[in-house]
Amino acid sequence: MTNPTNRSPRDASATAPKVWLVCNKASGSNDEDALAELAAAFAAAGYPLDRKICFPDEPAPKPSQLDAEGVDILAVFAGDGTTHAVVTGTYGWGGAVLVLPGGTMNLLAKRLHGEHSALEIVARLARSVPRRVRPNVVRTRHGDGLSGALAGPGAVWNDVREAMRANDVGEFVSTAAAAITRSSNAPGVVGRGIDCTREGGYAAITVTPTDAGLETKGYYAETIGDYAGQGLALLGRNFRNGPHDDIGVFDELTIETVEEGTIDLLIDGEPFSGGTEELYQNAACEVDLLATRDAR
Repeated sequence: MTNPTNRSPRDASATAPKVWLVCNKASGSNDEDALAELAAAFAAAGYPLDRKICFPDEPAPKPSQLDAEGVDILAVFAGDGTTHAVVTGTYGWGGAVLVLPGGTMNLLAKRLHGEHSALEIVARLARSVPRRVRPNVVRTRHGDGLSGALAGPGAVWNDVREAMRANDVGEFVSTAAAAITRSSNAPGVVGRGIDCTREGGYAAITVTPTDAGLETKGYYAETIGDYAGQGLALLGRNFRNGPHDDIGVFDELTIETVEEGTIDLLIDGEPFSGGTEELYQNAACEVDLLATRDAR
């Protein structure tokens, strides 16, 4: 199998690596024109696409299939949810995954490549050798979070986000009203044994993997208007705009409810039902990802 990190940039004598692309047409920028442009960019960079897989209509490939077909690079051009499914589904594979920004937030792609478009990232492949990295992830009993996790009643705003994506005005109004009620009245969450917590807990605690460990922040609001504003930030997963406490950076932490009840969860933007407490651990991704962040 060709190791893409061993190829010299634009080495015409080297055998081109075999590249498959996974896309999701439901993601933000995955229309036919964008996919055609991307395929042309791969070809121009010397990495012609061998196959395109349209997820979820077609299943994401598993390591055994990739090995059997001699695939060197699996590119994914989609949002955080699809990227999560593709990357974690290739755990244990000896090839490399190229994560391209094709959704709304593209948090993992930004970690690996900086603020660059998919076309700019692919163009870099022609000029420099990408690095193989295994960045930190958030390990939970529900699976790994590649870009981060959220715990608390604020996770209900995911329902509003889905209504927005479906352009369903009636559903948006009803889910927004329910989200404000739940995120302002449901029991909050806290970090066990951590001093920097508020009485009554937080509407949401975010856990974000970084090179230093799990960066943890608690988001709160004190009025219904604050909860509505915080919810709008949660819709875009743009948490930094809301009022919050910097709880700390950890290798491991447990988040629990301040009262009886279960915890609503989001992992890479996808909802899960939690228990009364949830353990988060710092861990390494279990497949190589290609990074171009320092490339020119």
